Formats: sequence, structure tokens, C-alpha cells
Amino acid sequence: MRKYLATAAGILVAVLSVQAQQKQGKVVYDRTVKLQFSFAGMPGGMEHQMPSSRTDKYELVFGNNQSLWKQAEQENEDEGISSGGEGMQVRMIVAGSNDVLYNNFDNGRRVEKRELFDKTFIIDDTITQLKWKMTGESKTILNHPCMKAEATRISKRMTMNMDNGKVERKEIDDTAKIQAWFAMDIPVSAGPSEFQGQLPGLILELDLRNGDQVYKASHISETADLSVVKEPTGKKKYTQEEFKKERDKMLEEMNRNNSGGLRVIRMN
Repeated sequence: MRKYLATAAGILVAVLSVQAQQKQGKVVYDRTVKLQFSFAGMPGGMEHQMPSSRTDKYELVFGNNQSLWKQAEQENEDEGISSGGEGMQVRMIVAGSNDVLYNNFDNGRRVEKRELFDKTFIIDDTITQLKWKMTGESKTILNHPCMKAEATRISKRMTMNMDNGKVERKEIDDTAKIQAWFAMDIPVSAGPSEFQGQLPGLILELDLRNGDQVYKASHISETADLSVVKEPTGKKKYTQEEFKKERDKMLEEMNRNNSGGLRVIRMN
């Protein structure tokens, strides 16, 4: 009888522990991106005036097995650099400040709202799955016990070169190593940017391509307004391929119309 009671008590403690785990909330992330610039036909020393990295804040709201990812309000939306008396200016603009990424972990869907110039796109897609490997390493982040996992992503990425105001874009193969730390006490398969539905816990830190992009959670709240976690809607939905074709056409048009001494670099 005593053994039975002890077993029952142990089960009750386990159930209460599971019930106490956080299933909803809001996370604020700092995303730091390394910047590399190469300018042809522009004043000497321009590259040295450009920043080597940029940090922006993002927000993730999660609950009901769904999540919503968006950029937080920024203090400085763009940065400009003058060339020193030659009437030329380079301005770096962070594009996509109104973009939204919605994920539904029950059906594996992701719906993204992307703003490009004066047009809004609704992109219907599925959540990408990666093969993660647990490393056995652990640490504490914002008072949450975390485990480390690693994966490799094989995809395409775009490179851009600017020559006298003409932007040349090229899509190249990209193999990126990813390292993620996820919270064991927050059993929600959410995380920063497109890294949703990946691991059995909330991703609090993520390193993409050996520091090219780093996401770090700076604040976690146990409560959140879940009414904002909803699928973005629009008159027309695009696939990823359809969106890429439209994006390429719009960027080519911008390239043809670009003239004068203003050079614009867009970060996506």
C-alpha cells in the first residue's frame, strides 16, 4: 500500500510539473547580422565607412500551437553615409519592417506577409524541417535550462554587387551550419525567423553560418496577447516560386530606374 501511494504521488508530481510548463508567451530577440560590402567605381574608403554588423529587435508571440514572428519597432530605421564632398551618398535600409511570419504547428503550414516596395505579398508555404542532432551540451539562458542542437541547411541565397549604381544579383548554392539552444522547460516548437516547428522546445539562441546571423533572446514573458497570432490575409496568395519571380522583376525595374548619386543597399 505504501509503495502504491509513493508511485501515485510520483505520477502526480510529474503531471503537475508538465502542467506548470510554459505553453504561451512573448519573446524579444536581438538579431545581429554581419555586413560585407564591396563597391566598384565608388570613392575610395567608402567600404571602411560602412558598419561591420547591424543589430535589430524582433518579437515572437506563441500559444495554441501557433506562432507569429515580426520585427519590433526600431529606433533608427536606416543609416546613411556620405562620400565626402563628391555628392554621393550610400544609404542602408532595413527592408521588411512590416513583414509577418505565421506558423501553425498542427498542420505544418506557414503563411508569410512580405512587403516589397509598394506591394504586399501573401506567401503560402509549409514549415521546413531540418535534421537536428543533439550535442549533449547544456547551459542556462534567461533562467531557462537549455540544450544544444546542430543541423545543416542546404538552400539557395542571393548575393548582390553594385557597380556605379547598377545592382547585379546572383543566386548561389548555400550550405549553412546551424547551432540552436532550446529551452527544455518550454515545450513549444517555436523559435526565431523561419526556424519554427524544428525542436521540442523554444529556441532562445541560434547561430547561422558561424556568426553571419545570430539570434539571442533578451526577454521572455509568460503572458501574451494571443489575438495577434493569426494568419495574414490578402487578395491573392503566392507560392515561394511565384513570389521570387515577382521579386526579381521588381528589383530589375528598380535597377533600370536607379540613377544619380544615391546608392541604396537593402537588407532582407
